Amino acid sequence: MISRLKTVVTQVAESVLGIVGVRVGTEEPPHTSTALTDTVEIRRYEPRIAAETTVEGDEDKARNEGFRILAGYIFGGNQGGGKIAMTAPVGQTSTEGQKIAMTAPVSRSGSADGWVIRFFMPSKWTMATLPTPNDDRVRLVDVPAETVAVIRFTGDRGRSAVDAQSAELLDVLQANGIDVLGEPTSWFYDPPWTVPFRRRNEVAVPVEA
Repeated sequence: MISRLKTVVTQVAESVLGIVGVRVGTEEPPHTSTALTDTVEIRRYEPRIAAETTVEGDEDKARNEGFRILAGYIFGGNQGGGKIAMTAPVGQTSTEGQKIAMTAPVSRSGSADGWVIRFFMPSKWTMATLPTPNDDRVRLVDVPAETVAVIRFTGDRGRSAVDAQSAELLDVLQANGIDVLGEPTSWFYDPPWTVPFRRRNEVAVPVEA
């Protein structure tokens, strides 16, 4: 009883902190980072594992539905019923974008017919130790090492805002003579209830190492 009460209190506290964009103990995929400009950085990510699902429909609704499906998996909807810690970011890409740029682990283009939503798994897990999802809409995939260029922004994370950031990112890369290897992808680090000016949103695009 005491343990359950502590868990509830912790969850409530984390939700309250999430309103102002404070992520308590949330793991991010290991990477190194080098600043390219005042707004753009180059990151190198090591191989990692992701749980992903494909959802059709409107972009925002697809993200919410995909989040719900994947959250079900990490919060016990798996063989064994074990819980897996939530990490950041949540990735979203268009399925059409994946057809255009197969080298991009998560990508985004103009199609809104289908979206791949992706959670990265904590680094302690392997394919051998991760529990099998109960929901067959959830897939576990290996994500290869990659180098990406990233631009960070706050506020609105709708399509127009993301498209504007994508255009700025691509302009910076072109100006610096950096080859782009795929389509931009959206990364979101905070829940929907985080106040807009405290949100951490990013657009990332794979580039030549």
